[in-house]
Amino acid sequence: MIISPDRKDFSTIFNILGRLTLGLAAFMIIPLAVAFFKREASPFYDFLITFFATVSVGLLLLILFPLRKEASWMHAFFTVSGGWIVFSLLGAIPLYLSSHFLSFVDAWFESMSGFATTGLVLVQDLDHLSFSHNMWRHLTMFIGGQGIILASLSVLTKARGAAVGFYIGEARSEKILPNVVDTARFIWKVSFVYLILGTIMFSTILYFSGMNLDKSIFHAVWLFFASFDTGGFAPNAQNMAYYHSFPLEAAAIVFMILGAFNFNLHFWIWMKSKKEIYKNFEMKTFFLTTFSLTAILYFGIKGIGNVAMFKKGFFQLISAHTGCGFTNLAWGELDKFPPLSLLAIIFAMMIGGGVCSTTGGIKLMRVGIVFKAIFMEVKRWMMPFKSVYKDKIHHLQDMVLSDKRIKDAFLFFVLFLITYVGGGVVGMFFGYDPMLSLFESVSATANVGLTVGITAPTMPLLLKLVYILQMWLGRLEFLSIFVAIGFIMSLFKK
Repeated sequence: MIISPDRKDFSTIFNILGRLTLGLAAFMIIPLAVAFFKREASPFYDFLITFFATVSVGLLLLILFPLRKEASWMHAFFTVSGGWIVFSLLGAIPLYLSSHFLSFVDAWFESMSGFATTGLVLVQDLDHLSFSHNMWRHLTMFIGGQGIILASLSVLTKARGAAVGFYIGEARSEKILPNVVDTARFIWKVSFVYLILGTIMFSTILYFSGMNLDKSIFHAVWLFFASFDTGGFAPNAQNMAYYHSFPLEAAAIVFMILGAFNFNLHFWIWMKSKKEIYKNFEMKTFFLTTFSLTAILYFGIKGIGNVAMFKKGFFQLISAHTGCGFTNLAWGELDKFPPLSLLAIIFAMMIGGGVCSTTGGIKLMRVGIVFKAIFMEVKRWMMPFKSVYKDKIHHLQDMVLSDKRIKDAFLFFVLFLITYVGGGVVGMFFGYDPMLSLFESVSATANVGLTVGITAPTMPLLLKLVYILQMWLGRLEFLSIFVAIGFIMSLFKK
């Protein structure tokens, strides 16, 4: 029987949303401080206005909607799905006030792209955007990559009983530690350690490339946010091509791959066994898919005999596979790739990185299980009729490939494919090339951010809204959104 929510349930949901909104306001102090110290007067007031607006919304929700019930899984799923809409709308306010966006929808698109760690952009004149606004754009990726809802909840509410629901609702299917809140804290701890290492590495490269120390540190922080959280934003319109630095691109690849790792794998390597990195099922799948897609990319580009293009193509492939979206290509260069090479990048985006990571897409674990299940079924057909055959995979420990694991993998596989194709059909409806439409749809749903030129301020309003929806669905992996919709629909069946 489906449980239908009542007024007390919605009061609890909006109360928790109010607390989370106050958590979001706390993050806005960072760009506010940057604007103050960089003496950016107009941006300072943009963030000051947004800060007070966000605090007001949070306090209003707390006053109007008292906590009438102990938070449960139902409340968690509602809060997660609704929370990301609220965060992206509030996060869009300072961007819109910057006058670098043609409309509020464009600013909302950019905000959702940041929180969902996608990296598709609609900003105008990015090269002249203020330090504080750039800090906010990149900070949204860091917030979204780690999961603002669970982080804020562990500090601002006592709803620990629903913590697992919030954790799963934010598209994380594995706990690292027995306690979910401890798991969230470990994820943030890992991220801050890598933040220090990444900032040192990126700033050193930039400084010795001729950039002044102040600017190199800011760019280093932003590039770390974009690479480790697989977001793909950059402070300049040319993205990674702006720097003309192979060492910087190599460092970015390192942090893109680290961001695509399962946080459980980080924990295992840090605390238990470094051998897990080559024994792990997800990592084996990653190396296999990367090798296979690189071969497809090579055969596609070989026909035009361009070695330099192959080097650039490999960077796009890793960027696509890790869900980052960094590019070292000039605007319009990617859509000139041969169809076979473009297809390799599309497949890489579709797959994505590890479960319980900052990446989007179907995920390595599910893709690996789907193909393992197919081979397992072939083996069954080749065995005697009454034989019972169960295969195993190694993911931190040996696990039997149960029917439930296979069913779950196929379910998400199909949901992502439907969304990929659906967005592509919408793009074709507006007259875009089928291959390019599919590319852009996959990039939005898998939270990658690579573009073949369709994503632009001039694209149709409906297509912008479709991509916002896809980024939202892809980041939360459908579950919390579908459950929330189901509960709302149950109200009309009373």
